[in-house]
Order: sequence, then C-alpha cells, then structure tokens
Amino acid sequence: MKSFKTITLLFSCIGLMAVTHVSAQTKMVGGAPMYPSKDIVSNAVNSKDHTTLVAAVKAAGLVETLQGDGPFTVFAPTNSAFEKLPEGTVATLLKPENKSKLQAVLTYHVVAGKYSAKDLMKWIKKGKGMAELTTVNGAKLTAMMENDMIMIKDGSGNVSTVTIGDVNQSNGVIHVVDTVVLP
Repeated sequence: MKSFKTITLLFSCIGLMAVTHVSAQTKMVGGAPMYPSKDIVSNAVNSKDHTTLVAAVKAAGLVETLQGDGPFTVFAPTNSAFEKLPEGTVATLLKPENKSKLQAVLTYHVVAGKYSAKDLMKWIKKGKGMAELTTVNGAKLTAMMENDMIMIKDGSGNVSTVTIGDVNQSNGVIHVVDTVVLP
C-alpha cells in the first residue's frame, strides 16, 4: 500500500510540473489562456477583449490567412481601442461594400515574421529611438519606447501602446495594443 501512495504522489508531482510548465508559457488575454500551440485566430476568438477584432477579421475574410503558417506579428487592438474611433467607424467598416478598407486597416496591424518585444526594443535602440516596420499592407509603422513601454505610431501620428507583449502563437506572436492604428 505504501508503494501505491508513493507512485500516486510521484505522478501527482509530475502532473503538477507539466501544468506549471504550460502555465509559464501561456498568457492570459481577455480572461482566456492564449496557448502557444494554437494559431492566432484560434486563440483570439476566446479573448473577451478582442470580440470586435475577431468580428472584423471574419468580415474581412482574413481568418484563413491568420490561421496560415505565417509567421506573423500582430498588433491586436482591444475592444476599447476600437471604441476610441469616431462613432460609426466600426459599423461602417464591417459593411460588405467596405471589405477592402477593412482589410487595409487590419493588415496594417500585421507584420510578416515573428518579432518579440525584445526584438522590437533592440531595433528601436539600434535606430536611436525609432524602428520602422513594414506592414503586410505595405504601409509603415514606427516602433518607439516611452517609459519602458513599446509604442506603435501610424503615418498620421496616432500612437498605440503595447499593453501585453509576447503572446506567442503557433504561427507568430500577438502584442495587444490599446489604440487602432490607421493606414
């Protein structure tokens, strides 16, 4: 009986270590775990903070793209980021006749390649305070630092802050941002 208890305790410890290992790599976003083994869309659909982004990705027909191999770096605006836009902007962009405009806005939040916050900070330092990023839609974003926070600036001067960085995905990385950047 004693050996059964020892074996049970051993397997319990091994199970606890496995859970701890997964938890250390999994970040919580919008109240949901973001598993590094899942793709960008499969994780984002579970975040209560990204329901607007997920609806926009679906309306723009970009689900398959963001579930593809990538890798992608996505600056993912929260629902509150979309709420900062002028009233009616999101509803207008979600209309079928505005699909190309919506695609342009969403692909402006995506950079080809997987770039961690550490990568971005290194480029910012190398660029003497700024790093230029070419987005999937071909337009440029500028990454910079302010008070140890990574900031992303669009061509019009709108600035977004990375609030949660390095949310690793099977096909890239998500950096959660607090403002929608516009091409």
